[in-house]
Amino acid sequence: MYEEQRPDHGPLAGFTVGVTAARRADELGVLLQRRGAAVLHAPALRIVPLADDSELLAATKDIIEQVPDIAVATTAIGFRGWVEAADGWGLGEELLSRLGGVRILARGPKVKGAVRAAGLTEEWSPSSESMAEVLDRLLEEGVEGLRIAIQLHGEPLPGFVEALREGGAEVVGVPVYRWMPPEDITPVDRLLDATVARALDAVTFTSAPAAASLLSRAKDRGLLDEVLAALSHDVLPACVGPVTALPLQSSGIDTIQPERFRLGPLVQLLCQELPGRARSLPVAGHRVEIRGHAVVVDDELKPVPPAGMALLRALSRRPGWVVARADLLRALPGSGRDEHAVETAMARLRTALGTPKLIQTVVKRGYRLALDPSAETKYADA
Repeated sequence: MYEEQRPDHGPLAGFTVGVTAARRADELGVLLQRRGAAVLHAPALRIVPLADDSELLAATKDIIEQVPDIAVATTAIGFRGWVEAADGWGLGEELLSRLGGVRILARGPKVKGAVRAAGLTEEWSPSSESMAEVLDRLLEEGVEGLRIAIQLHGEPLPGFVEALREGGAEVVGVPVYRWMPPEDITPVDRLLDATVARALDAVTFTSAPAAASLLSRAKDRGLLDEVLAALSHDVLPACVGPVTALPLQSSGIDTIQPERFRLGPLVQLLCQELPGRARSLPVAGHRVEIRGHAVVVDDELKPVPPAGMALLRALSRRPGWVVARADLLRALPGSGRDEHAVETAMARLRTALGTPKLIQTVVKRGYRLALDPSAETKYADA
């Protein structure tokens, strides 16, 4: 079994993962780091509570005065925030009393938990945790003449609201909190730069607003095409669920998503996907796996400096073939025109690998990965 042969390093060792979450970012970061990943945290948004907001107060009073037929709870934090805000205004008991006689639809298990914690009971919750499934159910049952309250989850739901209104429903939006740009945009810019430079192996998304915000910032900086190109080919976009993936999919980006829309399964999916994307070659009697910022030699993790990784990737594109110094120089970031930089970086790479014979010097020509002869045919055209 794999578990019995597991190496000492974690499955994500040698990989760098970007985290765009604002909420529960620490939890996600710890899960990734425990499995060996380096984490670059850049919250793409911040949550701004609206406990003192006139819109929320007005919506709460409106619902108390004109009780809806149906209430849709979309997020656990939002539903709890609404009840807490109502308590602060002295309206908590009255609000819960009114909602006690309302058909409540909860978007997912966490929302269901928040509803029950408030002493209420949901009528139904979709297994997909998708607002699209909630909408389909409402429209199939028919909403004409019904008054429906929707706890908004930080961004407008125009398609959802419009579809209900077209079906004849009166819709009351309950804006509990809003997503706003982060106060310090520097980490986001750093993450975008790392994405374009392919210094990241994956980027995680746990909310649709965060994904949309990241793409919006990339557009503002004139980097959108470069970011989309990186996410399409080299940097793996991982979303906690299909709703989160929508802004990326609308930009033509395919994403990976766990079957269960939770942080744990998201991390486990990365543990499967990233090692599977790493290049693995038989070199000089060793098994060499090239990861984002490290190399695994016979199950032993070897951290490698960025210049060394650049050289190794250039060599691995044509394993067993000689790569000229001039070509390797072009692969080095910011190296200028001095081929001596190749020799310096190569010496450091060999030291980091701890097995000098993995890379052979071909006098007056360049360097080559010492691909095992039995693998020459298999990898010659890679």
